[in-house]
Amino acid sequence: MRKRFCVGITGGIGSGKSALTNLLAEKGIQVVDADLVAREVVALGAPALAKIHARFGDEILLADGSLNRKKMREIVFNNPDERVWLEQLTHPLIGKRIAEQLEAAESPYVVLSSPLLLEGSQSAFTDHVVVVDVPESVQIERTMRRDDNSEELVRAVMQAQLSRAERVARADSVVDNSGPLEALEDKADALHLRLVSLAQTS
Repeated sequence: MRKRFCVGITGGIGSGKSALTNLLAEKGIQVVDADLVAREVVALGAPALAKIHARFGDEILLADGSLNRKKMREIVFNNPDERVWLEQLTHPLIGKRIAEQLEAAESPYVVLSSPLLLEGSQSAFTDHVVVVDVPESVQIERTMRRDDNSEELVRAVMQAQLSRAERVARADSVVDNSGPLEALEDKADALHLRLVSLAQTS
C-alpha cells in the first residue's frame, strides 16, 4: 500500500520536466526519477546490461564497458522490434525499483518524474498527473542544444511519446514552461501549495 500521495510529473522531451521537479525537491519533496532508475537497471555490472551486450555486441558499449546510451537510442528509435525487446527487458525491472522508492518516501507527497508516465503502466503509481507543457518547436530547439542531437533524432523521440494534445488531455494539472526559469519558479510555488493541500485531503 502506498504511504504517500503520489504526483506523476511528465512532459515531452525538452519540456523542462526536470527543472520543475528540481524546484519541488528544493522544498523537501522526495522525487523518484524514472530516468535515473532506468540508468541504474542497465548500469555497469547489472544483469540487464549483459543481456543487451549479448544482443547488440561491442558497439553498444563505451570504452569503460558501460552502456553507450546515445548508440542505444539510435538503434531502438530506428528499429521498433528492438525497442520492444529492450522495453520487455527493462520495464519490469524499472517498475519494481520505482515501487520500492515510492514506498520509502516520507515527504508530504512524493513525485514520480517520468518522460513515459502516460505511455506505459507507470501512471498506475500516481494519484495526480502534472504535465509540463511547451510548444513542439521549443522542445526541438532545447533538446538539440542540450543533447547535441540532430533534429531528425529529436523528432523520432517525440514520435515515440504521446502527442502534446494527448498529454495535456490526460493531465490533472498543466504547467506552461515556455517562459524563463523565473516564471517556472513562481508556478512551482503555486503547484506545491496545491499538491500539499491535495495530499492532506486525499
